[in-house]
Amino acid sequence: FAEARTYIASGNLVFRTDRTADDARAALEAELAAWAGKPVPVFLRTPAELDDILAANPFPDAPGNRCLVTLLDTPPPADWQADVRYQKDEAMAAIGREIFVHYGQGMGQSRLVIPAAKPGTARNLNTVRKLVEMAG
Repeated sequence: FAEARTYIASGNLVFRTDRTADDARAALEAELAAWAGKPVPVFLRTPAELDDILAANPFPDAPGNRCLVTLLDTPPPADWQADVRYQKDEAMAAIGREIFVHYGQGMGQSRLVIPAAKPGTARNLNTVRKLVEMAG
C-alpha cells in the first residue's frame, strides 16, 4: 500500500494500491487479525464510491455530523427496517450497500437500534467528505 494515511482514531485509512479490492481487503484483514488476535472486518470504498455515497445522501439538508452512513459488504435485506427498535425522530434509508440515518436531535439522545447495520461500520458524512478530500 502506498501513501497510507489515517484520519482520526476510528479506523479510517486512505491509501493507494494496484491490488484488487478483494486482495487489499484480505491483506488488511490478515494483518489486523494478527495484530488484534481476532478477526477485524475491513470495509473498502474507492474515492468514486465515496463520492457516490455523498451524492446519494437522502438527507442533503441535514448537518453532516447528524447523518451517519453505515458501510456494508452487501445491500441490507429488503425488510431491514422491520427489526429496527427504539426509533423516534430518526429518518432512515438504504441505498445500495449503505444505510443512511439522520439523527434529528443528535446521536447522543438516540437509542436507535438497527440490526441490519450491525455487520457494518458507520461514519458521519463530515468524515466521509474528509476521506474523499484526502483521497483526492
